[in-house]
Amino acid sequence: MLILYRIYQFLIMMPLMIAATLLAVVFTLAGCMLGGGYWWGYYPAKIWARIFCALTLVRVTVHGRQNISPGRSYVFVANHQGAYDIFSIYGYLNHNFRWMMKRGLRSIPFVGYTCKIAKHIYVDNSSPAATRATMEHAESVLSHGMSIVVFPEGARTFTGNMRPFKRGAFVLAREFSLPVVPITIQGSFEVLPRTKRLPHWGHITLTIHPAIEPEEGADHSLQHLADQSHQIIASTLTR
Repeated sequence: MLILYRIYQFLIMMPLMIAATLLAVVFTLAGCMLGGGYWWGYYPAKIWARIFCALTLVRVTVHGRQNISPGRSYVFVANHQGAYDIFSIYGYLNHNFRWMMKRGLRSIPFVGYTCKIAKHIYVDNSSPAATRATMEHAESVLSHGMSIVVFPEGARTFTGNMRPFKRGAFVLAREFSLPVVPITIQGSFEVLPRTKRLPHWGHITLTIHPAIEPEEGADHSLQHLADQSHQIIASTLTR
């Protein structure tokens, strides 16, 4: 069965994925350059991500959509099991957002520039001035009612187990008084872990937890907020 699946991947799936990626890039660039960044910066990628999951024979189930409201800005934080975290959130969260991502991803041909045009947030902490520029860009994105998605672990896990959270996402939540929404991703490690190059069919579950609302007048301890989010995500994680 696995041999047939690999033959299908090389002969059918990969060519279709390349075509879908190029189309998503073209539509995103064209739409954003024509002034429709809010829509075109999200929906072509959402369709692209769903195509990736369908072609890979990956089923995605979402629990807890009632915990978020359309049109409201959130800081979504999720564990990072593998590459299919991106496809499952992009395709199935059903809430317009921008990614907060590592600066090094800008170097990916076509995709890196497209993400810049779509106003995703590249994190640059190479100097105080660069950090300020990152925060100013984040503020401009969030001020228009947009949400962001962050993987606070910073990178994909090697083992499937969660690592400690970095505090950048929670700085933004505190700075702009936005609710933090933890998301548990289960199953993407089995589909495509960091140590593998080819995906496997499977089932990914997204659990959207209730928002952690900003408390007016509270101290907003960043470490407490990070630890609380980590515990909530871990509470429904079987690995």
